[in-house]
Amino acid sequence: MSLTPDDIARIANLARLELHPDESERMLTQINGFFGIVEAMRAVDTTGVEPLAHPVAVIQDVALRLRDDVASEPNQREANQRSAPAVERGLFLVPKVIE
Repeated sequence: MSLTPDDIARIANLARLELHPDESERMLTQINGFFGIVEAMRAVDTTGVEPLAHPVAVIQDVALRLRDDVASEPNQREANQRSAPAVERGLFLVPKVIE
């Protein structure tokens, strides 16, 4: 996958960035370079390779210090939403900002 100058212009518009033509061209080159790296990584055959929980696990055993996933704070949703300008069914309502 590679982007075109039109894609860069659209992304800049969505991000509310004003890019000069030389900046836009540099951005296009950099982002397409990133996509090239991703494609090169996708080409590597990882069949039979177990995922690592931590990169250091390649050279030594790593004991992950994980805690139980339990709620430790009381539910204060209603108190937190009292100052919100708009709430519906327990959710904050925000204006649409993406096309």
